Amino acid sequence: MDVLLIEDNPDLAGNIVDYLESRGHRVDLARDGLSGLHFAASKAFDAIVLDLGLPGIDGVELCRRLREEGLATPILMLTARGELDDKVLGLEAGADDYLVKPLSLRELEARLRAQVRRAAGGLEQQRLQVGDLLLDERTRQVSRQGRRIALAPLDYQLLRLLMRASPAVLPRERLESLLWGDDPPDSDALRAHIHRLRLAIDRPFDVPLLHTVPHVGYRLAVPDEAETSS
Repeated sequence: MDVLLIEDNPDLAGNIVDYLESRGHRVDLARDGLSGLHFAASKAFDAIVLDLGLPGIDGVELCRRLREEGLATPILMLTARGELDDKVLGLEAGADDYLVKPLSLRELEARLRAQVRRAAGGLEQQRLQVGDLLLDERTRQVSRQGRRIALAPLDYQLLRLLMRASPAVLPRERLESLLWGDDPPDSDALRAHIHRLRLAIDRPFDVPLLHTVPHVGYRLAVPDEAETSS
């Protein structure tokens, strides 16, 4: 398994990394919520182990953001608190499972394997298609008419959001919130990414899929769908 571990306790993180790697798994470690968000956006993982209490973006908010961005990767949440409310918060934010610290490393691995097996049964749901444009969430590969399309991580996230919503319109404010949280870089950032995405997925092909809805936002749809939902 390729596992992303987001944990700020160095001793616990070291123990988890050592154990999982000794069992043949590959582990990337992020020590805070923002780093974890960047890791998850730039690489495909089989599972994510996420601590509830993190500096910066806490585990619940990070889990919620990952799910809002369309990430389907299984998430197992760790918490030092065994209260029911904390478990419910994590599950409602999109976590698939949880473990209360102190935890058994054997149980952690077993639960991760179970979640990965369960996710493998839903692979078809992780392949998005709009017209002849395909996106595979497991491999993060994008193609159109059989031609591979290379995208920067943020452009990939933008495309996935638009494909998941297709053929509906996503308002500018909603896209900015999903991509950058409460601190978008500037008013032209989204427009620049839309332009770059349009060059990648539309310019080499005959039929445009990415449409601007003036004063509202953007939609990804084949022309007939775009006209029907206008």
